[in-house]
Amino acid sequence: MPYKNREDLPESVQNALQDVPHAQDIYREAYNSAHQEYEDPESRREGNSLEETAHAVAWSAVKEKYQKGNDGKWHPKPSD
Repeated sequence: MPYKNREDLPESVQNALQDVPHAQDIYREAYNSAHQEYEDPESRREGNSLEETAHAVAWSAVKEKYQKGNDGKWHPKPSD
């Protein structure tokens, strides 16, 4: 199910990304896009469910811009 706003995200995602609202937005947008793109089961890998695929895509998108620090919190990656 696509998410309309940050408050709709799973509690685990909200908690993990609580200090970086922008990362929550990235997660939501990537999840919603993947949810639409991989609606057809034939387009998914290894028989994963639509939810599993969309969550994996969303976390991958977050990891492009953010990284988990030694403190266990997510932080923006340094600019190159």
